[in-house]
Amino acid sequence: MARRFRGESHHKVDTKGRVSIPASFRRVLEASDPNWREASDSPELVIVYGDHRRNYLECYTIEAIEEVDEKIDALPRGSMERKMLQRLFHGQSFPTTVDETGRLVLPAKLRQKIDLKGEAFFIAAGDTFQIWKPETYESEELDRTEAWLDELGEDVDPLTFLDTPQGS
Repeated sequence: MARRFRGESHHKVDTKGRVSIPASFRRVLEASDPNWREASDSPELVIVYGDHRRNYLECYTIEAIEEVDEKIDALPRGSMERKMLQRLFHGQSFPTTVDETGRLVLPAKLRQKIDLKGEAFFIAAGDTFQIWKPETYESEELDRTEAWLDELGEDVDPLTFLDTPQGS
């Protein structure tokens, strides 16, 4: 099964912070959770809410967060980089599970951090997905993407960047 998230969608958030996860996202979470065995199990994930600059929630599969953890562990113990990354990815995160109805419960702290009320916008980001307040996504990220594409010009296909050698 694919371990990449794909697509985007809007979902209602109730007053208790419950929000449905797109079904295709749930399949990726299941496939990327080594403890998940069958439909009656609840797949695990880690929501990283991060520092003051982050205005969205980044949801990691268990495999993806373990990959991040391994890279952090490879840094020199006691280094500032390791300490800060541990704080951002271990301390400023929320391990959780998808409930039996396919929903996440987002604690008030996380909802408040991104000013999430009423509706959430989900967008795939490879082996993670993001949860945004829809208005924030449209005013910041969508504008940034459109500006980048406009800067490239109409004759440039973004797929050409995939053929650029690493380190260039």
